[in-house]
Amino acid sequence: MLDNADPVLRVLCVDDNHDTADSLVVLLELAGFEVMARYDGPSALDAAESFRPEVCVLDLNMPGMSGDEVGRRVRAGACGPETLLVALTGLPEEEARRRSSAAGFDLHLTKPVDPDRLANTLIDIVILRAPLHSHPSSVIPRPQPRRVD
Repeated sequence: MLDNADPVLRVLCVDDNHDTADSLVVLLELAGFEVMARYDGPSALDAAESFRPEVCVLDLNMPGMSGDEVGRRVRAGACGPETLLVALTGLPEEEARRRSSAAGFDLHLTKPVDPDRLANTLIDIVILRAPLHSHPSSVIPRPQPRRVD
């Protein structure tokens, strides 16, 4: 993490491939984010309750509990509907997009992810949520999650 700086965003990375999750943690910590890795759905849900991530980067295809289900439960739980859900998957494109859309994910990225693209996407989110300095009372509203009925 950047020296003497508060983390700009809390990110929970969930992937059953430990190397993938751990690599994302290192990358995002270098970008100044507070990051936690989990390797399965149940432990991710436990972590979300205490860590309260603003962003969850979720592998869709995990054994036991899919990333789709983790995302639904995170938003239905203590983190709330404003939590940004990012699908990160190696599934075939059409199936993955269908699943991430049906589960209400905000972003969809395909493995292997370009580390700079992921970090820059999250930085863009931080910028969009920051107050406008030219009008101190103005704040850009957080994007509202899409509802899938």
